[in-house]
Amino acid sequence: TCKAASAVLVKTLRFVKNVPCFRELPEDDQLMLIRSGWAPLLVLGLAQDRVDFDTTETVEPSMLQRILTGVPERQSEAVTGQSRAAVGVSVVDIEAIKAFLKKCWSVDISTKEYAYLKGAVLFNPDLEGLRCLHYIQSLRREAHQALNEHVRLIHRDDTTRFAKLLIALSMLRAISPPVVAQLFFRPVIGTVNIEEVLMEMFYGK
Repeated sequence: TCKAASAVLVKTLRFVKNVPCFRELPEDDQLMLIRSGWAPLLVLGLAQDRVDFDTTETVEPSMLQRILTGVPERQSEAVTGQSRAAVGVSVVDIEAIKAFLKKCWSVDISTKEYAYLKGAVLFNPDLEGLRCLHYIQSLRREAHQALNEHVRLIHRDDTTRFAKLLIALSMLRAISPPVVAQLFFRPVIGTVNIEEVLMEMFYGK
C-alpha cells in the first residue's frame, strides 16, 4: 500500500506541476496550496487508480495466551498500547477514507471528472494569507463549472450525478492530512516531516 501511495503521490505532484494556472501563482501561494491539498489530491488519486488498502488491527492477547507465552498482563497491555500508538490512526479515520473510495468507485468517475475534481481541491480559496485569493476563487469556480457542464453533456439522463460528485468532494475535505501521512508514508519516511518530502519532490529543494 505504501508503495502504491508513493507512486500516486508522484503522479499527483506531476499533475499539479502541469496545471499552467498553478505555476503562474506566486511561490508562497503555491506552497500553501500544496500543503493544504496534497492529502486530498492523493486520496483522489488512490480512488482514480483504484488502490484499496487494508489495515491490521492489534488484538489484545487473551488470558490463556498470556499464560502460555509467559507475558505478564501489564506488560502485554503495554505492548498492545505501544502497537496501537505506533499505528496512530483511528478506525474512524480509516473508515472515512474507505467510505470516500467506495463512493468514488460507486459513481464510476471518469478521467476528465477526476481532473476537474482535482482542480476544485487544488485551488482552495479558504486558506488564510493567499496573495491571489480572488484569482484562486475564480479557478475553483471554473473547475466546478467545467465539471457541471461536462456532467450535463455526458450524463444527460443522470440528474443527480453532479450532486453525487459534490458529496464526494465534501467527504474528501473531511479527511485529515496527518492521518494520510501516518497511514501511507510513516512506514517509508519515519519521523521525517511529509511536507519536507513534498517540497523536495516538487521544487527539488
